[in-house]
Formats: sequence, structure tokens, C-alpha cells
Amino acid sequence: METSTGTLLYAAELVEENGAYTLVLQDVRRDTVQTTPVPKAMVDRLPTFLSALTAKLNPVPPSRRR
Repeated sequence: METSTGTLLYAAELVEENGAYTLVLQDVRRDTVQTTPVPKAMVDRLPTFLSALTAKLNPVPPSRRR
């Protein structure tokens, strides 16, 4: 089994505190942190957003008919 060592560039966390959500994004290379509030409706749709992003970045080639 091959293993590879990657370089962490960004780290993201979604934090909930007292019913409010905050996205925390750390730029590891520049040692900076950005935060932004996130509405609950968007938090609830996060799995859908991630699926759409995955599909966009890794499209499935069309099947060939025989």
C-alpha cells in the first residue's frame, strides 16, 4: 500500500455556538484566519453543496452504447 504525504494548505471548520454557525477558514501557509457567519439553511444544505462540487470536479464520463 502506497502512502503519500500532502501539504496542508487550508483548514476549515464549521462551528456552532448558541444556535449560530460560523465558518472558520485557516490559510496555513500565510498563517491567517477568516471567519464568516453561515445561515442554518446553508448549513443544512452543505452535503448537497459538497456533492455538487464533487460532481463538478470529478465528472463521470458518459457510458458508451454498444
